[in-house]
Amino acid sequence: MSGSSADSEGSGHHTGGVPPIDTVDLAETGLRPDGTPDRLDRRLYAQLLVFTGCPAATPLVAHVDQAGIRGALYEDVNDPRGVGLVAVTEHPDELLDVVRATVNAGPFAALQPRPELTMLGRTYSLGHEQDLAGVLLHRPLQRIENAAWPWAVWYPIKRAGAFEQLSADEQRAVLMEHAGIGRGFASGDLVHDLRLSCHGLHRDDADFITGLFSGQLHPLSAIVQRMRKTAQTSRYLQRLGPFFVGRVRWRSAPRDEL
Repeated sequence: MSGSSADSEGSGHHTGGVPPIDTVDLAETGLRPDGTPDRLDRRLYAQLLVFTGCPAATPLVAHVDQAGIRGALYEDVNDPRGVGLVAVTEHPDELLDVVRATVNAGPFAALQPRPELTMLGRTYSLGHEQDLAGVLLHRPLQRIENAAWPWAVWYPIKRAGAFEQLSADEQRAVLMEHAGIGRGFASGDLVHDLRLSCHGLHRDDADFITGLFSGQLHPLSAIVQRMRKTAQTSRYLQRLGPFFVGRVRWRSAPRDEL
């Protein structure tokens, strides 16, 4: 009898009063300008790898450029021998086949990784985006590759369980307060942000990774300070950071194709 039961469960048939398993749809969703639903089963992955033991970043520049990586190489402002490499790709296999090979060869081979600062996340939608392809595929690279924004701050976020217990309306109010500050900084071209989901991808179980980009360092510090007063940060975050703060030494050239 037990073998028969296991076979029935494995086949997906509805037996014994047990409801069928819902079909899982992993596509990202949005709303077109005319209000009709939109969906796209594509996304980008971004990984930040941080190293120390690098007194000069010049030898790394040509090495990364020749590898064909999309992303940026930062000099770490808090570590005089530190660098960070952010790599962006639609195909996560490239993080192993290309990025891993790149940082295990040439001038990278002598550097010491700082795994506590490694961050890996994926683009995602909230369900109301009118430009789904832009949000998932184009805007992240526009943020990272923009020559006008050489300063960057990257950090992980872990939400407190209490946030998940809020109603949908309460969650929306908390998030809108936070988003309003971001829009204010972006409208003045002070700070532009990138948020990635890292559920199951982060060493210390963070939920999201945030990248902040600016032409100057001060606005990046100012927006984090301003966010501290929001309900999301002060009441509904379990953990914030560690922070990587860097200035671009090299970035890939913008191009339309991924």
